[in-house]
Amino acid sequence: MAYEDPHALPLVLLVEDDPEDALIVRELLEDSAVAVRLEWARSLDEARRVLAGHPVQCVLLDLGLPDANDLSALTVMREASDDAAVVVLTGRSEERAGLAAVAAGAQDYLIKGQVEGEWLGRALRYAIQRKQAEQAAVALQTERVRAKENARLERGLLPTPLLQHMPIDVATRYRASRVSGTLGGDFFDVVEADDKVVHAVIGDVCGHGPDEAALGVCLRIAWRTLVLSGLTGAALLRRLERILRAERGDSEVFTTVSTLMLEPDQRTVRVWRAGHPGLLVHSGDELSWAEVGHGPALGLPIEADWHEGVIELPEGGGLTLFTDGLFERRLPGAEPRWLGERGLLDVARRCAHLGGEEFVDALIAGAEEATASNASADDVAVVHLRWREEP
Repeated sequence: MAYEDPHALPLVLLVEDDPEDALIVRELLEDSAVAVRLEWARSLDEARRVLAGHPVQCVLLDLGLPDANDLSALTVMREASDDAAVVVLTGRSEERAGLAAVAAGAQDYLIKGQVEGEWLGRALRYAIQRKQAEQAAVALQTERVRAKENARLERGLLPTPLLQHMPIDVATRYRASRVSGTLGGDFFDVVEADDKVVHAVIGDVCGHGPDEAALGVCLRIAWRTLVLSGLTGAALLRRLERILRAERGDSEVFTTVSTLMLEPDQRTVRVWRAGHPGLLVHSGDELSWAEVGHGPALGLPIEADWHEGVIELPEGGGLTLFTDGLFERRLPGAEPRWLGERGLLDVARRCAHLGGEEFVDALIAGAEEATASNASADDVAVVHLRWREEP
């Protein structure tokens, strides 16, 4: 193991109260072919201080310390630095203790008086490599579990639209934050009721992680259930807020929501926005920004109501809903500038001639291209709805 910078050498912490044994270990390391830096701690308290301030790759641990009993020293070292490999040092009559230490999480054990320099160097290398392999295996398993959990949550957050007869095209997309890499609480849904009214919702639970995602799933399912049971508008939002307050784990968690009703005349759209961004209105190849309907986000400690807004679509018109992760993105450059709503509208107008899936993909790609050097710290959800023109 060759290193140009002495400070880049692996750091080995020797925890040994006997100065003579510590000197023997130092000499053995000097005789070995392994290049390491050695720190000596005479007690567990001193070892804790070293581990707290330095990235130790391996701990050579004497189990017979005066401030430790049985395997308590091993427990303390593993708690102080889970990243460090541990090689236990025992006396000739304590080989069983060495085996017990390996069973309890140490990477290896050595018997004092029976160790040569080459053997010690090999033991250190193998212990460090074994620890790295264990950590890699744990990280891989954790990632697999996270991927499965994300897949389950994603199915709950992003359902298949429930449509029956109305001639409406739906295109949806979801992108997890590229910074956190985990699902947040963005959700959406589209359903057609028995009276042929098409309902749509998009929402964003503040924060990132499995708790927020689970709360988003809860609100999305509640929204679909309430809509299909006939509840709409401000009454629907009041019921969702009641559910949010009951299900959230933190009283400061809030949720922004836009809920829409697309009437069977294929022209009239009724909108209620609870602290959520505006939406894009499509008229042929033209696009405009609309912020009709307003009210506070759900879960805020204020008393307010939500007001209905109405949009009149042209024939074959449509809407695009999105969460704020699409436009709250920093633009490249030294000055703190943001894409913002106006920047997003400019991006959308450049791809307004596209329809459905192509438009949504181009909209997200355009926002990402405009902020290429700054990945979005938030999730992005987009729902595009457009009436099909009848022949």
